Amino acid sequence: MTFATPTAKRLADDPSALERIWFTRCPVPTASGLAYKLGWLEQEFAADGLPVSTLQEARQLGHHHYDHQLPGLFREGGNVPALAARAAGSPSRLIGLTWIEEWQTILVRPDSGIRSAADLRGKRLALPAWGDSRPGSIARAMSLHGYKGALASAGLHLDDVQLVEVALLDQASAATPALGLQRLWSGLEYLARGEVDAVYVKGAAAADAARRLGLVVGVDLDLLPEPRHRINNGTPRPITVHQRLLDNHFDLVVRFLAQTLRAAEWAAGNRDALNRILEDETRAGSQGVAEAYRGDFHTTLAPDLSAQRLAFLGTQKDFLYLHGFLEADFDIADWVDPRPLQAAHELLAQRRD
Repeated sequence: MTFATPTAKRLADDPSALERIWFTRCPVPTASGLAYKLGWLEQEFAADGLPVSTLQEARQLGHHHYDHQLPGLFREGGNVPALAARAAGSPSRLIGLTWIEEWQTILVRPDSGIRSAADLRGKRLALPAWGDSRPGSIARAMSLHGYKGALASAGLHLDDVQLVEVALLDQASAATPALGLQRLWSGLEYLARGEVDAVYVKGAAAADAARRLGLVVGVDLDLLPEPRHRINNGTPRPITVHQRLLDNHFDLVVRFLAQTLRAAEWAAGNRDALNRILEDETRAGSQGVAEAYRGDFHTTLAPDLSAQRLAFLGTQKDFLYLHGFLEADFDIADWVDPRPLQAAHELLAQRRD
């Protein structure tokens, strides 16, 4: 005699049933990544017989980080792939946005004389080559908008600098995951050799790379007074799901978001423990994490759908469309579904009572 597993029975009774919860995040601070590392996502869905897995652990499914065609997937990651997927017709929905200052900087050589955005006028700025697709051209998109933001803060434009295209590093040949991340900052070696004058970077792994190569910060975008000058791939960072997940498993979406909100609250009161988790999440050392994530960033991990964050995302979408990173334009308002996040706040409040 054979017995059906809970998953097999569920699939037989309901073809739309899930076999597992998938989620994916970028190597940056995310509330979903924290909830996973703390074991809270696994605990939340254990009673449903739903294991929780990440795309980072299932490389054969990694392309769904970019195309968002996996119905059971939660994605908290950079907005370039998310926007590109939606523009290409992906049935995704936007259910949250975060904004985390993460060491967006323009790196230079110590002897460059570049100490402000105004000093970039006439300089050679590294621009990573196009990737194999629009969603895969994250390095180029980030660098281009990073330069635009820095230059705009000084009343300058992209026409005021020389953009030098540099080849993308081969990520597959990197000896470690941290070095693999440097594909996003493919201009660093060019900068160290003196072939360009400046390179846009962000994050803890980039801070580690700067020290290794003897490079210094010429422009610290995090210190610019206007947030609009820091709009980029991770600012704001979207949380997205497949439309079918909302249609068929709305309660699971709400419970997932409730755990991310809970993790964000935990982070606000546990800075040291958070930084230790981030060393693994960001593939960086303790010094890189401390340098990249400064101030009160640990109090700002919770997602919302505020009018300001949506407006900033619209600015990013318009920039990407203008520069050829999106197949088509679309209305951000049509992408948003605020119901799950509202319900998640209510659920978390109920659980506290």
